[in-house]
Amino acid sequence: MFLSNMATAAQQVIILYLIVAVGFAADRFHIFGQDTAKRSNDLLFYIITPAVMIQSFMNMDFDVKTAGAWAIAFLCMTGTLVLGMFLPIPFFNKDRKNGAVFKYAVSYGNMGYMALPLCQAMLGTEGVFYCSAGVVAFNILSFTHGIWVMTKGEGTAKFDSKRLILNPGVISVLIGVPLFVFDINLPVAVESAVGYVASLNTPVAMIFFGTYIANTDLKTMFKEKNNYLVLLLKLVIMPLIMLGALKLFGIGGTMLTACIISAAVPSANNTVMFSAKYGKDTGVASKIVALCSLVSVFTIPVMVALSKV
Repeated sequence: MFLSNMATAAQQVIILYLIVAVGFAADRFHIFGQDTAKRSNDLLFYIITPAVMIQSFMNMDFDVKTAGAWAIAFLCMTGTLVLGMFLPIPFFNKDRKNGAVFKYAVSYGNMGYMALPLCQAMLGTEGVFYCSAGVVAFNILSFTHGIWVMTKGEGTAKFDSKRLILNPGVISVLIGVPLFVFDINLPVAVESAVGYVASLNTPVAMIFFGTYIANTDLKTMFKEKNNYLVLLLKLVIMPLIMLGALKLFGIGGTMLTACIISAAVPSANNTVMFSAKYGKDTGVASKIVALCSLVSVFTIPVMVALSKV
């Protein structure tokens, strides 16, 4: 059963990375490059990903048990992020040059562009429903704690309180929750339109990510020792700790797998975006994200299989 679950998960991950390869090739052949992907990123961030989350609420039937399950998933996902905040401190706190980048890379996984598509592919609507709780937690903490990490010690350790609420993850939930709770049926045309936009999430996100990989110096990526420590903490230790903790608290089924997928995804693309915004080394950040993403092809299937044992 373990090997069967691992093979199923591996197949889905490989499918996603084949789409990443399309983005990689498109960049190398100057068909669709990283610059274009960056300019188009808002389309994914503000329209496509929210459509996926809203659709997940629309497709779930409301009852107290389901609503309670989403709240539990939110607490579990938040717990993963809190663990990620503290886990890297002993290893990178004294590194004044790149410590902030390493800590952010361990703390925050690629929720929108990896966890959501994986949950969608492996678990369907229910998986996306639970994963949306993680996206909300990610947006709240990455725009608060994440900014503090990147700016700590520079006299700019503050965050924009508006972004705590006015971000796509939270707004999507604010739209989706009333549809879910009050069982509102939108016109067929509207539901279809949301569905069509949501269906773009996986291919567009993976193609964009492929262009980022194409512009990373893959040769030097393997020479940085700290990259391997980030990789170990993010892809192995953190999901294993969460797997044990969640099972201890009786979490199982689709919720457990969705939580473990969210814990096991590679470092967030925001690692690079925040590094650029707050004057950190974007080269270091890009290499970490690229290395974790490549290795996660092997680690995610193992973690998913373990969650189903």
